[in-house]
Amino acid sequence: MDDLLADFLTETHEGLVALDAALLRLEKQPQDKPTLSEIFRLVHTIKGTCGFLGLGRLEKVAHAAENVLGLYRDGVLAVTPDGVTLILNALDRIKEIVGGLESGGAEPAGDDAELIRRLDAAATGDMAAITAEAPPAPKPAEAAEPVAAEAPAPEPRAAAAPPPPAPPPAEPQGEESASGGRAPPQSIRVSVDVLEDLMMLVSELVLTRNQLMQLARARGDGAYTVPLQRLSHITSDLQDGVMKTRMQPIGNAWAKMPRLVRDLSIELGKKINLEMRGADTELDRQVLELIKDPLTHMVRNSADHGLEMPEDRRRANKSETGRIMLNAFHEGGHILIEIADDGKGLSTDRIRAKALSQGLATEAEIAAMSEREVHRFIFRAGFSTAAAVTAVSGRGVGMDVVKTNVERIGGTIDVSSTEGRGTSFTIKIPLTLAIVSALIVEVAGERFAIPQIGVLELVRVGGGADTRVERIKDAPVLRLRDRLLPLVSLGAVLGLEEPKEVPVGDSGDMGFVVVTQVGAHVFGIIVDRLFDTEEIVVKPVAPILRHIGMFSGNTILGDGSVIMILDPNGIARVTGVAGDGAEQRSMAGQATSGVRSNDKTALLLFRAGDPTPKAVPLGLIARLDDIPVENIEHSGGTPVVQYRGQLMPLLSMTGDYGPPQDERGRQTVLVFSEGERSLGLMVDAILDVVDESLNVQAGQGRPGFLGSAVIAGKVTDVVDTAWWLRQAGGDWFRASPAQTVTRRLLVVEDSAFFRELVVPALAAEGYEVVAVESATHALKLRERGEVFDGIVSDIEMPDIDGYGFAKEVRAGGAWAGLPMIALTGRVEPAAVARGRAAGFTDYVAKFDREALIGSLAECFNVPVAA
Repeated sequence: MDDLLADFLTETHEGLVALDAALLRLEKQPQDKPTLSEIFRLVHTIKGTCGFLGLGRLEKVAHAAENVLGLYRDGVLAVTPDGVTLILNALDRIKEIVGGLESGGAEPAGDDAELIRRLDAAATGDMAAITAEAPPAPKPAEAAEPVAAEAPAPEPRAAAAPPPPAPPPAEPQGEESASGGRAPPQSIRVSVDVLEDLMMLVSELVLTRNQLMQLARARGDGAYTVPLQRLSHITSDLQDGVMKTRMQPIGNAWAKMPRLVRDLSIELGKKINLEMRGADTELDRQVLELIKDPLTHMVRNSADHGLEMPEDRRRANKSETGRIMLNAFHEGGHILIEIADDGKGLSTDRIRAKALSQGLATEAEIAAMSEREVHRFIFRAGFSTAAAVTAVSGRGVGMDVVKTNVERIGGTIDVSSTEGRGTSFTIKIPLTLAIVSALIVEVAGERFAIPQIGVLELVRVGGGADTRVERIKDAPVLRLRDRLLPLVSLGAVLGLEEPKEVPVGDSGDMGFVVVTQVGAHVFGIIVDRLFDTEEIVVKPVAPILRHIGMFSGNTILGDGSVIMILDPNGIARVTGVAGDGAEQRSMAGQATSGVRSNDKTALLLFRAGDPTPKAVPLGLIARLDDIPVENIEHSGGTPVVQYRGQLMPLLSMTGDYGPPQDERGRQTVLVFSEGERSLGLMVDAILDVVDESLNVQAGQGRPGFLGSAVIAGKVTDVVDTAWWLRQAGGDWFRASPAQTVTRRLLVVEDSAFFRELVVPALAAEGYEVVAVESATHALKLRERGEVFDGIVSDIEMPDIDGYGFAKEVRAGGAWAGLPMIALTGRVEPAAVARGRAAGFTDYVAKFDREALIGSLAECFNVPVAA
């Protein structure tokens, strides 16, 4: 009976998780017959099994709930929110009884008469019984208890081979459908201890396999080659199988979140919409158990003290329905989990005052802190700025416990908040107990491992290789096909060798470059030597090394050497070649992939003709070329060069088609490319690459220039790239100068090339511009409460096209009345008519700058000089 009871408890837990999700679906779609059938079947199974085991109290509650569900299923009673709440009350009582069975081995004592009376009355259609106040009952432990800091989450008594039914991966909108009568896959239950022991044995087997492979390579003995290869394949397959038994989707930890948020919504009198993304992201089972409680605590915090009451949201020009978002994804060998809300955000002033009153920092120290540094005080023990600690949660109360639990598994937690707009927490969990494929590299005589998930390609540089390193002043860059990639010397970053000048061009063999990607940024890591790719057993970083931030773990190689595993995210942060990937994908809805006109911009400085420096946004340049003069030909009096099987026109900024070659007989060319079109701009010399805000003073009608700006301490001419593209002919676009108008514009354009064109062009006219890559990003800005005076949008975009975006904007909200201008390459009458029907104010050809500026001026009713 003990074995039967253990199996019953495990199955009942799985059933109750599925019931919570199914009942929330039913509440959204009362006519969903498959969901009703699924709910009835699950409750019927619980009732039948507990009757067989002699669990009388449990059977009576389940039977009374089954009676009501049967009437719902047969259409005798209509499903109502109050009716769903009554069934959920019955499920809570079942959970309470099951919890007593687990702890004591027998049904706990209790009186269910009032609950059963209400269920029986509901079966007769008595609405008063359905809407009556539920009798008090203890809440489930995880919903009522705060996060425990000292002890890890208890190990389950048994683990199922397949995971339990996953919750809906997105907000519970009723879009999912039940699987019908499909037979479940066959499975057996295996003790967790058995799986843990098996995992340890496989880890040792992998290490032994690596040692044998290295010995065979060192001795050059071919007799063992074939059996070792077979052993390697078997080990890899066994390793994959065991890893799958440990990995579970994070959706399992989110299973009870929709029910939790629904109950909090009713209890707090707030309208809350829960969105869950990346529910199928898998992570280690032990990690999953340890993050359940922190996630629950943070969601409760967001609902209670993050989101405002409906009337407060209305006064703040927000939707009455608040939003909580959970998101999980893999990045750079880590798992990132984000919990965000669009509520009132953290009060920086109150946090400063609280930190001062508790003596956590001096007034001078706090004054020197950034807002983000101030916000991190909430992770201090006992720190809270909540006006009152409620029964649900207190903002800040327990966040130190959350941080402690996350750090116990080698993770980190950070916060990003904008007052009045919302708060986003990012949990970053490094690789812990896992086996991954890694590339072994060497620098300064030391070996390191780079997880292969972050390696895009390997490039040999110098020594006769085709790929070369260029230098833009002091910064080495790798010219790889059509991209310029920043380079990082691993030896110098780790302090293993003195920084040395990287050879450029064909001068010398500089070794290898590991091309890696962090978020949207691609860069190269310079190493001395490459070894084989190996399957490695990952161990967490020792606490004494955790502050370095460039390592994600360590491992033991086949020869017994202990080496560190590099973290590309950490290298990018330390060197500054890329932003923090977690921040770039902030759930708070920031359009981090966008471009703001008042942000610092990477600018390429060069000289052409007169001594005044010239500047162009680096993002517009596809590549820098150094062309032998003998390769330049002429077509119709215009210099051209063969490029990608086509003739690319070359333009000279001096107005003279005779190219100003250097003493080597070579010509420096800036190459602009979009789609099949390319143009080369001949210049005298490359000066530098700088990051500065592009504050352009409008020019005095000088063709080819937007105006002037002070860059790197010098007056610099800012190139009007669109003007030069027009000189090349073809179907690029037209442009002309106009007067300044001060407004804030949102530009929605999926092409990075055109975003880089539009932002400086509009900024030169006095507009503050925010450019994003998709309508989805734009709508997130609306949810965050961003304010604009007008919108310029492309039409042909992935995800949501311009027509759908316009309809969504016009449907309601703070942007419903904004002027919207369609900027597109399609200007035929049918397309224009469709755009106006969708809600666009005007339709402008891409990129007719004169028409765009004129259209904006007309929308804002401001004069524009002819």
